Amino acid sequence: MTGLVADILPALRNPALPVPKGLTDGAGHPAGRRFNVYRNNITMSLIEALAQGFPAIHSLIGADNFRMVARAYVVDHPPETPLMMQYGAGVPAFLQRLPALSHLPYLPDVARLELALRVSYHAADHQPFTADDLAQIEPENIENTILYPAPSLHLLRSRWPIIQIHAFALTPGAPKPTGLAQDIAVFRPEYDPAPQDLPPGGHTFLARLQAHHPLGPATEAATETAPEFDLGAMLALLLSHNALAQPEVRE
Repeated sequence: MTGLVADILPALRNPALPVPKGLTDGAGHPAGRRFNVYRNNITMSLIEALAQGFPAIHSLIGADNFRMVARAYVVDHPPETPLMMQYGAGVPAFLQRLPALSHLPYLPDVARLELALRVSYHAADHQPFTADDLAQIEPENIENTILYPAPSLHLLRSRWPIIQIHAFALTPGAPKPTGLAQDIAVFRPEYDPAPQDLPPGGHTFLARLQAHHPLGPATEAATETAPEFDLGAMLALLLSHNALAQPEVRE
């Protein structure tokens, strides 16, 4: 990619760059004003996409601050795909690098939660693994059984109570956040994903399942992390949220 085309793409992304030389409108005149309008429309559409993708961040820092942060992100991180549902994957790391937001250290994790909710929403559908399916496993085989987390299940760890912070930012009348660190799973029991605070050992257990470890070793790892880990309660939580999938049958 050379010449005029190579100049247009960076200029579209960055309003600080000059209009590419040689670019004209339909009448053959320099396309300065029209190019700036078009460039501004692209920038504003990307900022709006970020506002829709990160509504809690938008609420927590306010509309004006969000626009400034989002504009800076758009300049540094142009879309790599035309699918806007994927835009903003770098926002958590970007927030973490901004000195002006260092007094809000939980923001990157809130952004990670919002990303996980979005990815979960767009994840592939699955046929749920049910309590009846679990009951059909012979007791002597249970430890060697591999359970498959649903494609929509996502795990997070945070030093902050980000489920409460997220709710406080978006839900009128929600209580102020309390507590500290959280292990979180994003479940999608039906159509809309929702975050769930995991019990002790739950994050380790689910991470092992996602790595295709059998049930026995996954349980042992969770118990090493948290001796109070309750396998029965954990399985009940997963089954009630349709968080396990039927294994793929490959012919």
